[in-house]
Amino acid sequence: MQRRQFTQSLVAASTGLLFANPSRAVGVQDPMDAKSVAIGCSIGLTGALASLGKELKQGLDAGIAQANARGIHGRELRLVALDDGYDAARSEDNARKLIADGSVVALISCMGTANNQRILPLVDEAQIPYVAPQSGATSLRKAEYRSVFHVRASYSDEAQRLTQKLVAMGITDLAIVYQDTAFGREFLADVNNAMKAAKQPAPKAFKLDAQGAQVAEVVKQAVAAKPTTVLLGTAGDVSASLISEFKKVSPSTPLAATSVALSGDNLRQLGGKAAGLAMSMVLPDAGRTSVALVRDYQRAMKAAGFQEFSARSFEGYVNARVLTEGLERAGRELTRGKLRNALAGIRSNDMGGLLIDYAGAAPYVGSRFLELGVMGANGKMVG
Repeated sequence: MQRRQFTQSLVAASTGLLFANPSRAVGVQDPMDAKSVAIGCSIGLTGALASLGKELKQGLDAGIAQANARGIHGRELRLVALDDGYDAARSEDNARKLIADGSVVALISCMGTANNQRILPLVDEAQIPYVAPQSGATSLRKAEYRSVFHVRASYSDEAQRLTQKLVAMGITDLAIVYQDTAFGREFLADVNNAMKAAKQPAPKAFKLDAQGAQVAEVVKQAVAAKPTTVLLGTAGDVSASLISEFKKVSPSTPLAATSVALSGDNLRQLGGKAAGLAMSMVLPDAGRTSVALVRDYQRAMKAAGFQEFSARSFEGYVNARVLTEGLERAGRELTRGKLRNALAGIRSNDMGGLLIDYAGAAPYVGSRFLELGVMGANGKMVG
């Protein structure tokens, strides 16, 4: 038995998690069932980012349902989504269970930076394919993780594009409001690095606690600093609370945010308050039906019974499409190892407006797509 498989056997045996075959751990070359396979996901369906998690899962469900309708070598795909409440320790526990389950061929889109920091070493040890960690953190993009296939551009890319655009417009007196989480701290560092590269002063930084409890106080401090623009290093409900507070205290202060700042539910709750918000986008606009991939996504969502479209469910759908492309290429005699090799072999794959390419060595990053847009009064991107 190879070292990795032996180590995994010890871990799984000690935690009682050998679901499919309690005699040994699942190896990368173990053949999968010919009729069905499972795709594992640890996701925050409750907790601080529940709105983002639910929309992400809708997109995953829609993408997998579309693949099943088409058929992939006669197998049915099943999404096994375990709620972790956006808690990193629960994410790790979920990942251990999924990796040890002999029916799970791959992981997909587990949520959160801190959460994935706990998951990726397990993935590396087990050599299980893992598509699209739901985080753009640079700390997760290490060459040692040869079984991980990122889809989206990184937060560093987003920070660089946002700051470059602002500096080009002559806006250099920035403030950043960030949450004291792994995501928020990394985004602050990314913005500082981008401003340094542009030979501009670091932004004034204002920290929210991990729960985002002192929104009003932090907004008051940021407004008092009189920045030209405020960047938000936050995600989900906290971002919506910050935007509402800024609009109340200083409605003329320009705001900019990353692709993960708001869910579709957040945008609907904000209504016109989101107008004027500048955002980076790591995928085409989910409402831009001139893009073939967007049309595919909207059809899949409707077929799955979902009538609302959002950037987050679109990302889930795209992630599922990347994984199913790998499954198509892996062939009928499926193993985790064959799927991993098939994913690594994806080159210049045009999904209909988005290019996925895993050329080169790890870390594998499929897309560098990045656009900037401004939110209109109707909650839709206008540029």
